Amino acid sequence: MEDAETGSQLHPVSVPEVGEDAVTSVRPSPPPPGMTEEEQQELQEELVKVEDEIQTLSQVLAAKEKQLADIKRQLGITPLNELKQNFTKTWQDVTTSIAYKRTSETLSQAGLKATAAFSNMGSAITRKLEDVRNAAPTFKSFEEKVETLKATISPPASSSSQGEQAGPSNETLPGVPEGSPPQETPMN
Repeated sequence: MEDAETGSQLHPVSVPEVGEDAVTSVRPSPPPPGMTEEEQQELQEELVKVEDEIQTLSQVLAAKEKQLADIKRQLGITPLNELKQNFTKTWQDVTTSIAYKRTSETLSQAGLKATAAFSNMGSAITRKLEDVRNAAPTFKSFEEKVETLKATISPPASSSSQGEQAGPSNETLPGVPEGSPPQETPMN
């Protein structure tokens, strides 16, 4: 803070403190109207007494907090354990609250409605694709080409004689050299 003599008006010259040292830092002021100097002196003494009690209680509280920490340490209660317990209790309080239950029920109903809507949408899309498949000559032509390609690649079913199992023929599979042993596909 700058002095009043330097001309600074940003900060007042004296600011009364708030707290334990307020009595010693505040200059005595004239008694408020209707209060005698004796009453003001009694209030000043009571103020000092209350501040002393607060300071004593703060010291007692600090001692009790230290004692608490020692007991927790002896019991093996760590800050992490306390945090877990607090989190668990808070979560339990939340899940048992009426607001949580109502929200959960609402979301459950919304989920059921969304599932039904998606199912209906899937059915509608399936019907539309069937309509396109049945009506569009381009789709039919594409479908016929795929079926022809599948028939060309797939080996014809042959009957086996005397217990032999027929394997896929190398002649009908593209990219398999002649004379290669047939490969069996593993079954899972």
